[in-house]
Amino acid sequence: MISIAIDGPSGAGKSTMAKIIAKENGFIYLDTGAMYRAFALHVLNNNYSIDEINNDIVKELYDSFSLDIQYVEDKQQMILNNENVSNRIRTPEVSLAASRIATLPAVREYFVKMQREFAKNKNVVMDGRDIGSNVLKDADVKIFLTAAVEDRARRRFEELREKGNTEVTFEEVLEDMKLRDKIDSSREIAPLTKAEDAVEINTTGLEIEQSLELIRKVIKEKLCGF
Repeated sequence: MISIAIDGPSGAGKSTMAKIIAKENGFIYLDTGAMYRAFALHVLNNNYSIDEINNDIVKELYDSFSLDIQYVEDKQQMILNNENVSNRIRTPEVSLAASRIATLPAVREYFVKMQREFAKNKNVVMDGRDIGSNVLKDADVKIFLTAAVEDRARRRFEELREKGNTEVTFEEVLEDMKLRDKIDSSREIAPLTKAEDAVEINTTGLEIEQSLELIRKVIKEKLCGF
């Protein structure tokens, strides 16, 4: 089995690139960040404040948490408690909640185990914050995708607008992005970091196809022996 890990900060284009690369190579794509977002939405749905959440409360919520990952026309759909929440998990509120929840050891352990099991018997492209550095330390290809925070915020803002969110402002998305960067990079458990053997690709100012060409080149070089 072949595994490709794509890490990087929020809005760097990880999901977009990973989906395309997976489809081109006939691999399964898994957006690990969406898993944390789904659980964050579950916490919010249970009327808990993100500031008060802790490991004990998280464990209690596992019993009422059901997550199914489906693929419709090659698009990953997150089914939370029998409801498709793929669009709802992309709001700034859920994004911030996901970053904070992902700092909890109980949550990390729960989802990392799920992600590793997923990759055992499948050729996968997996993206997130700590795939190459923690979840799939033996991944065949490790890429760290990054871009200037303003570039990343613009991409996320345009994504939200395309999905019908006309209330959020660019300034709000930018501030949320900066806060997420701080939380993700400073958390004690599996912080956002570039694995020593990962190849860094900076997509600032690049179009999607330009970024893809850089990623394809790395993958070709790493997998030439397969």
